Amino acid sequence: MKFKLRAGAKAKAKTSTALMGALKLAHLAGMSEEEFEKTLKELEGSRFFELLKTSGAVNLAEFPSARYAARRYAGYGLKLSGGGLPELADGTGDLVALMQGIGQEKFEACFLRDAELSDVERAEECDITVKDAERLRDFVNRAFIQGEFEGAPEAPAAQVYSAVAGVEIDGGAPVLAFFHREIWKGRYKVDQAKLDTLTAGLAPAERQGVEKLVKRLEFADKRKTTLYRALETLLNIQAEYLTTGEPGRRRPVSQKTLAGNLEVHPSVMNRLVSNKSIQLPWGTEAPMDVLLPSAKAVNLERLYSLAAENPALSDEGLKKALKNRYGVELSRRSVTQYRKDLSLAAAGRRPPEAH
Repeated sequence: MKFKLRAGAKAKAKTSTALMGALKLAHLAGMSEEEFEKTLKELEGSRFFELLKTSGAVNLAEFPSARYAARRYAGYGLKLSGGGLPELADGTGDLVALMQGIGQEKFEACFLRDAELSDVERAEECDITVKDAERLRDFVNRAFIQGEFEGAPEAPAAQVYSAVAGVEIDGGAPVLAFFHREIWKGRYKVDQAKLDTLTAGLAPAERQGVEKLVKRLEFADKRKTTLYRALETLLNIQAEYLTTGEPGRRRPVSQKTLAGNLEVHPSVMNRLVSNKSIQLPWGTEAPMDVLLPSAKAVNLERLYSLAAENPALSDEGLKKALKNRYGVELSRRSVTQYRKDLSLAAAGRRPPEAH
């Protein structure tokens, strides 16, 4: 009986340790890239990190094929609610091109800071027309006014995304280009033999400080590698979508499935994905979960595309077209319901696709 109790206590302690580890990793996973970069700088600024580095107990190992890029997305730093500011939300409007032409530094100096400049002065400084300066000023004013309302207690908080990387097409395949070099410069690799040699010669308090930092570095490294592997996996799964730009080419994949493949707790994956964004090959910044669509979301996209291309197709015809083009088998009843979910009229009542 005593053995059973002791074994049960050990199992409970092991479960508790695993749970605490998952909670710590989930906390790091939920950080924005900016917050995580700050955390890494604090860890690497510790005198214990200098001891580890000097002794060779900890080294940085580069991520395979890591590359870097500057953000092209013009909405950097602005918090946008869904549908609130459509000129910028999709990254394709002419205001986006204006901001990109001006450049981040000048745009911030002339439009985002509290500089007392007239529209004429802004136009001269940025080499744009006065009319465009007025339009940009008006847009920024609306963005900040909206931000004030979003900050009110009764208003729901805006969803703010932290950009991780851009997706580029190289040799016909999607590849990652990271925005935060300090995060993605490498993994923390621990040399256990050198760590043992180092800690053996330290006073108890110093040894405890080093061991505690090593644990924190291991969690930070797990956050890095999990996000890196998640993105690499999703780029491989969604390669056809990323190279064609057609939403209907996405493949259904759930967070739970991705978490299982990467051997992390689903809560960690949820925190990791929920506030991260990526820059797609065509320049739009989108939430990372655009690469994690449900089967229904994908089939809705496919059905919409088919119905727009073939307005005369009946629901039975759409069912067959889904099977022929995408290999998807749905009942006619499901196709009818999906069509209604998309607010599409029945066959013969849909307008032809505009060209």
